[in-house]
Amino acid sequence: MESSSSSAVTTRSISSASGENNNFMVVKEYWQTWQAGDLHNVLCMQGGDDDSSYAKNSQASASAITLCKPLLLTAIQSMKLFFIETNEGDSDTAYYDSIRIGDLGCATGYNTLATIDMIVGSLRKRYLNECGFDPEFEVFFSDLPSNDFNSLFRSLTSMFDSVSDDNNKTLNKYYAAGVPGSFYHRLFPKSKLHIAVSLSALHWLSQIPKVVLDKTSPAWNKGRAWIEGANKEVVEAYAKQSEKDLQDFLVCRKEEIAIGGMLFMLMGGRPESQPPENQLGDDADSRAKHPFTTSMDQAWQDLLHEGLIDEETRDMFNIPAYMRSKEEVENAINKCGGFEIKRMEYTRIVEHSEEKQQEWIMDPVSYGRAKANLVRATLRPIVEAHIGPYLCDQFFNRFQTRVSSDFNLLHKTCFYGVIIVCAIRI
Repeated sequence: MESSSSSAVTTRSISSASGENNNFMVVKEYWQTWQAGDLHNVLCMQGGDDDSSYAKNSQASASAITLCKPLLLTAIQSMKLFFIETNEGDSDTAYYDSIRIGDLGCATGYNTLATIDMIVGSLRKRYLNECGFDPEFEVFFSDLPSNDFNSLFRSLTSMFDSVSDDNNKTLNKYYAAGVPGSFYHRLFPKSKLHIAVSLSALHWLSQIPKVVLDKTSPAWNKGRAWIEGANKEVVEAYAKQSEKDLQDFLVCRKEEIAIGGMLFMLMGGRPESQPPENQLGDDADSRAKHPFTTSMDQAWQDLLHEGLIDEETRDMFNIPAYMRSKEEVENAINKCGGFEIKRMEYTRIVEHSEEKQQEWIMDPVSYGRAKANLVRATLRPIVEAHIGPYLCDQFFNRFQTRVSSDFNLLHKTCFYGVIIVCAIRI
């Protein structure tokens, strides 16, 4: 009911030619409210299971997770196994703690559940083969409080499935719990976790750098929603925030992961040879087609030209994402200490298959709709917090139109860079 009321207020202010200043005041109430507070109150993937939900628009993340799956399985096969024995030589009294796994930045949908099933299944097989027993597993799904945990747990049918051991004893696959909070802070007691994974989440920052939101600062990011190609002051501010955030993340995990435990990270990244201002590398097609660049800025400009927002409102919107290099990640891990990097790779994934691209070239309207849904799934909560529900819908309509009408864009191929890291707690 509250959203409907806000939408009605915004609609009335927009439709009144004499109320243009009131409209801008209404809009500014939205972004001043969330930017005066913490980003974690509004930053989340779009919940639910409709066409614009993250659950229905996480193909890029799914591709990245599929790509890193062999590395994750190899890491699980080589990591330490955890168990305790009470009376030496008396196997009947041997017991073991449950194996505890944390999924940090879990969001919603199939990706997180499939990954956890794979981790638990692989570890269970190792314990049975090498130790002769089947431990219990605890899985902690963690994300910001604004995450749609309801949808996640409704999807968690695997929690109620069971497996049987060699004696036909029925066992739960794992016991699940939700842990709301920012992974840039402590989430678990000391040495609680045996495995911590963070998949397609660490490129999201804890906040937009304050200097970027100061229009008197050289870091004021005028006319852009993101930092790809931005001036050096903007990029430096984001790079500094990224460095602090990753350090905070690692320090917290250093406390929470047991000695011998594993930290596995998959995050957006950029090629080693590229400076921070080239977040997407030197690929002109990727820079043009990425959902955070050209079409995004054009959609904001459309709202400005139509008198629905003012320049300050456009320029105050910044996407809190940063693509690190391998060097930046390695430096952060070495500075933190307590981890040994076992493997780190940079690679690229393609936006979609060649067959799908040919299909969308023949149907640009469908492509525009799909692209808009992808961006809604990742950015709608912060766009709506910035300009309110009515203008948020108008923004994504403009974005969809821009994408559908740019025929040159349809023939370009966009790649996403990712960094995969496996580290052991020492």
